Amino acid sequence: MRAKITYFVTAAVLVVYFALVGARGVWLIQDGRPVTVVLGLAVLVLPVIGVWFLVRTTQFARDAGRLARELEAEGGLPEDELVRTPSGRIDRSSADAVFARRKAETEAAPEDWRTWFRLAVAYHDARDTPRARKAMQRAIALRGRAPQT
Repeated sequence: MRAKITYFVTAAVLVVYFALVGARGVWLIQDGRPVTVVLGLAVLVLPVIGVWFLVRTTQFARDAGRLARELEAEGGLPEDELVRTPSGRIDRSSADAVFARRKAETEAAPEDWRTWFRLAVAYHDARDTPRARKAMQRAIALRGRAPQT
């Protein structure tokens, strides 16, 4: 719950920032001089990109959460079998061993969104965020094509 609150507060702050930057861009365009108009248009690009990124990130988080809830209801969420250091960090060799199993599971059933979800978790545990995100995107895409249960 704390993560959701942090996310929504951050998103709200970004929306306010985008509005302020957008207003500044409009103000520059209204000045009417060619240089300020060009600068104003350039400034307006930043909030557009920011809003697009915020929307896409929110959709990704919502879809990943939906898959997690569905997998939990099926009893298919991966168990936390990782060895941790006394400080609570995941032991690298433990994460690598779990990752190898999850990768083999995914290779055996490449069209099953559940295996891709578990692989995404394994990538995340191994601190490979870009691949974790790609694996989760694959799971989301596959789930979108699968018949609803």
